[in-house]
Amino acid sequence: MKHTQQYIIALLLWAVPFGITDAHKKLITDMDPMNQLNSSKLLETATLGAGCFWCVEAIFQDLNGVHSVISGYSGGQVANPTYREVTSGRTGHAEVCQITFDPGIIPYEDLLEIYWETHDPTTLNRQGADVGTQYRSVIFYHSPEQKRTAESMKKKLNSSGRFDDPIVTEITAFEAFYEAEDYHQDYFSQNPNQPYCRVVISPKLKKFKEKYKDSLKQ
Repeated sequence: MKHTQQYIIALLLWAVPFGITDAHKKLITDMDPMNQLNSSKLLETATLGAGCFWCVEAIFQDLNGVHSVISGYSGGQVANPTYREVTSGRTGHAEVCQITFDPGIIPYEDLLEIYWETHDPTTLNRQGADVGTQYRSVIFYHSPEQKRTAESMKKKLNSSGRFDDPIVTEITAFEAFYEAEDYHQDYFSQNPNQPYCRVVISPKLKKFKEKYKDSLKQ
């Protein structure tokens, strides 16, 4: 029976590009607890920079609808840069997090709302004591829709007076993402007592969880 189910699921997944009905989707969902159709067709990617990627990762990991958050580097001129090269400011990369999410649970617009609320988008190439182009506020869009959403929200936020100064967040097309070294991944969870984590990330995370408690994973 198990092999028969696997065959039917594989056949239906093969048929996705040619059109698939809601009944087919329900059949796959019922038969496949891993929900292969949803994981292959419905997830989207956002690539965001807002200062140190340890902070960004710690915030977005907790959001319901977010499947993964990977720290890395985007926006530079050097392939496969190291952390030391990026922090030198000479490669042009920004520290970013690449976020895989389900827009049916958390729309891209909601991600950006949280993004702008959890860092200072008005300081050029700086977040607190972290200074340099590698810490710039930047959105790397993956589609024309993401570009329109980001530009529209930026314009509305500037008009609303939400921030005292103009938003300087860079909105640019995504080109490449280089995953950071292993020790950067899941950094806050693995190193909660590290001084930077205690002084910078913990207070920010506490404030975030209080404001967005209804959006957090259970």
